Amino acid sequence: MPRTSPSVAMDALLSGNRRFVSGTPEHPNQDAARRTELAPGQAPFAVIVGCSDSRLAAEIIFDQGLGDLFVVRTAGHVVGPEVLGSVEYATSVLGARLVVVLGHDSCGAVAAARAAVEDGSAASGFVRDIVERVTPSILAARTAGLTADTDIIDEHIRHTVDHLLDRSRLLSGQVDAGEVAVVGLGYALAEGNARVVTTRGDVPEGVPAP
Repeated sequence: MPRTSPSVAMDALLSGNRRFVSGTPEHPNQDAARRTELAPGQAPFAVIVGCSDSRLAAEIIFDQGLGDLFVVRTAGHVVGPEVLGSVEYATSVLGARLVVVLGHDSCGAVAAARAAVEDGSAASGFVRDIVERVTPSILAARTAGLTADTDIIDEHIRHTVDHLLDRSRLLSGQVDAGEVAVVGLGYALAEGNARVVTTRGDVPEGVPAP
């Protein structure tokens, strides 16, 4: 498993995504032997904190298999105590070396928060809680003069990365020690490619600093 460093883990993800985009996926670690191998325990090499959008299945777009990724998904990749605890478990107990915040274009949660800020549209039920958690990203983008959808999505990805590190002393300590890296990726639904938006910690090999 590519668990030796954050850069090796990042390379595994980006290589898998390139295979997915080109239409040549290998579908690794998806057979009966792998299933049996993993029955006693798991050792994923990366944590994906992603949006719940049905078009954003991490194992598919990164061409990975059973036991490779520890995936935590919420609408708009909003972060609460359950998400923080899941990430800390994956890095401190399971040994994952990379945390990825995975956002995407045409995100419904971001669109709803943007509508709430711009015209006062109110969501109902617990959807309102999601909108409220995304709203700080919309306000930050507005302050920075960002108006393009992609720029606003990127701001929300950066905000989520910062929020993870601000809230979790354990994770920020792992990053400071060079044990774990946190990366924000933006996924294009039509093209299928994931691009680097921001990085924290050692910049993975082959990935330019934003």
